[in-house]
Amino acid sequence: MKTNITPIKNEFENEIIDLILSIQQIEFNVPITLQDQPDLLDIDNFYYGSGGGFWGAFIGEELVGTIALVKFDEKGAAIRKMFVKKEYRGKEFSIAQNLLITLIAYCKENKIDDLYLGTVSKLEAALRFYEKNGFVRVEKEALPNAFPLMSPDNVFCHLPLKK
Repeated sequence: MKTNITPIKNEFENEIIDLILSIQQIEFNVPITLQDQPDLLDIDNFYYGSGGGFWGAFIGEELVGTIALVKFDEKGAAIRKMFVKKEYRGKEFSIAQNLLITLIAYCKENKIDDLYLGTVSKLEAALRFYEKNGFVRVEKEALPNAFPLMSPDNVFCHLPLKK
């Protein structure tokens, strides 16, 4: 089963919303709604408009994973919407890894030096994944002022891309 990772925009809005909300609400019981995430209804402007992006991982025609990038200042950006369907997680498919590699390559091409993310502490496997990829936890107070905070997030990480 070959995975195809490609930039996606508003035309995939319904598939993106179905994937993300089912993981957030049903699988992890995160109390978040579509109304709390208006970015999902305007991917083109919210992500691409700032110089970021939004990628989807497809197996055949099925959207099985997403990752997004919000550029919040000249050299800084935040990872958002990193989700992979449960049955496609893990090393066998490496979907999360390939999505992250795609996003980091985009950052390097576009001179983004610092990558941040916020998540919730109950997503322990996600935190281990990020830490395995070089992210280090930082206190909320250490985030750049322009970092786009999401209300449920209580754990923050940073990956410096400039060596």
